[in-house]
Amino acid sequence: MIEIIEFTDPVCTWCWGSEPILRKIETKYKGLVKIGFIMGGLVENMEDFRDEGNGIGGEISEVNKQIADHWMEASRRHGMPVKTEGFSFFTKDHVSTYPTNIAYKAAQFQGEEIANRYLRRIREAVAAEAKQANQIEVLQQLAKEVGLDEEKWLEYMNNGLAKLEFEKDLQLCRQFQIYAFPSYLVRNEEGKGMLLRGFQTYETFLQAIKQLSHTEIKEQQQFSKESIRKNIETLIEEYETITLMELATILDCSKEEVEPIIKELLAEGLIEKKDAGNGYLLKYKK
Repeated sequence: MIEIIEFTDPVCTWCWGSEPILRKIETKYKGLVKIGFIMGGLVENMEDFRDEGNGIGGEISEVNKQIADHWMEASRRHGMPVKTEGFSFFTKDHVSTYPTNIAYKAAQFQGEEIANRYLRRIREAVAAEAKQANQIEVLQQLAKEVGLDEEKWLEYMNNGLAKLEFEKDLQLCRQFQIYAFPSYLVRNEEGKGMLLRGFQTYETFLQAIKQLSHTEIKEQQQFSKESIRKNIETLIEEYETITLMELATILDCSKEEVEPIIKELLAEGLIEKKDAGNGYLLKYKK
């Protein structure tokens, strides 16, 4: 078993852009690679935050537009959909991404699997739907959508235990000197590992997995071009939501190869499509 731990923040665009890579690893190394998350707290207070490299900082009234411009540029590179129209994540009363981090830690008390589904839903809500998910009402609605016990989730949000767990995650980030998200700790069962800083390609993860498993762990699933439609249907059914970029990445195809099949499935009423800014989310129609 190989473990990949992503140091992350639910609001980070390059963490959102890493979802296709992580889902490809999940799919191709099912049962052999475990993926987990450490919350890094990207922005404690936007009024004090500066990202000179991406031109982000200053008055709150300007920051949302700066972030939207940065996200659109990032989307052109990582391929995941973003919605910038109406983006107003930060306000005078909501200046931090910490609430999204703490919300994930509150969900973990109900199990890793549902907490990770919740993390994914927060990412979608922020990046692809321009929702103000640093507000408790929005976070609670998202918790309800993924099937969390709202009462228990609220209990951990309010009693300080989720915040305490988040502070432990921040300590781990300091311990590993993580200042950029995403970053990754890849390790084997013997405790040997390597730190990968910043956005990573599938090939980089592949090299790390081979090295740490002494080449004993191999891809469990291969996809052929001949059965591309069946594979697309299977993946859409497997994941609660999936994007065009994720399908193309997992199947080692181009978007142009996948899109006509998506149109067929939509026309046949087998799947649903939800607009998401400059892209869309796909869902299996049950």
